[in-house]
Amino acid sequence: MTAATAATFTVGRLAEAVGVSTDAIRHWEREGLFPAPERSAAGYRRYGAEALDRARFIRACQRAGLRLSDIGDLLAVRDTGSCPCEPAGQHLERRIGEITAEIARLEGLRTQLTDMLRAVDAGVCEAPLPENWCPPGSVLVPSRRSDQVPDGGECR
Repeated sequence: MTAATAATFTVGRLAEAVGVSTDAIRHWEREGLFPAPERSAAGYRRYGAEALDRARFIRACQRAGLRLSDIGDLLAVRDTGSCPCEPAGQHLERRIGEITAEIARLEGLRTQLTDMLRAVDAGVCEAPLPENWCPPGSVLVPSRRSDQVPDGGECR
């Protein structure tokens, strides 16, 4: 690229430089993460060098697991010239909590599936269907409503 073209990107070149699709760049624009870019005489989007920095920031935040709304908050702080580190910490702490909860849910699922497999392997499996399987220490309690066909019940 020459010096004259280095500061101007089409949506395709910007997307390529960041490693995302052109649809991602357009989506970020629709979501307000990018200001509306200048347009060429033919109507093509033209992004300046600052857009490359902004797109890389957005992509890095996404890799860290932040949602677009979180990233928008950080960009709003960043656009003032302030460091977005403090609000980033709040978003990251919340995201860590969500991930911790998801890990606990997945570990419970792994335990449930492992127990089901052991029952199948031991030949003592009555009906190891997930909707009828309860974690160790709980029992399946039928729930019957007079107006509906009985469901499998719930673990208690």
